[in-house]
Amino acid sequence: MTMKQTPSQTVGPYFAYGLTAQQYHYDHGQVAGSQLVQGEVTGERIRLTGKVYDGEGVAIDDAMIEIWQANAAGRFNHPLDQRASRPLAQGFLGFGRCGTGTRDDLSYEFNTLKPGAAQDGHAPFITLVVFLRGLLSHAYTRVYFEDEAGANDADPVLNLVPAKRRHTLIARRNETGTGVEYRFDIHMQGDKETVFFDV
Repeated sequence: MTMKQTPSQTVGPYFAYGLTAQQYHYDHGQVAGSQLVQGEVTGERIRLTGKVYDGEGVAIDDAMIEIWQANAAGRFNHPLDQRASRPLAQGFLGFGRCGTGTRDDLSYEFNTLKPGAAQDGHAPFITLVVFLRGLLSHAYTRVYFEDEAGANDADPVLNLVPAKRRHTLIARRNETGTGVEYRFDIHMQGDKETVFFDV
């Protein structure tokens, strides 16, 4: 039997209860949170943080961000990625969710690893999905890293994006007192609109 994809729909007002329960202090578990690293794992630990803005430049307080990524060796924690040449990192999930409504500044934040390149000739990236109330189909984008300029210049997917728009996909690196942080703000509309992919 062939299964068809479930139709997309708006997340409605209840996603916090079902999808990011711990962040909103509900007393039941959730599938994924914002901590992707558990224990000692090979690779550079980073924080990926930012805000989601509407077309007026106002930070959105009820977005949900989902990320999928490879580990530091460029391997995905998924049954279809069986590449023995790239070690699987025990203690690294590669998938997380975070809402924007629980921090005072309305930002999202993931504690994760900087990914390695998943394919030769490609730059390291994180797949990021935005869910919003009223958004009937979630929005897909990619996070590339500003300190991977050479790899970014050669990346075949990033090169499909017009040069003047590529900066919307680049996370800015900051060395902080608590570790390495990459800032990636998401603009849903307007002059600063982030590039989204039709997946």
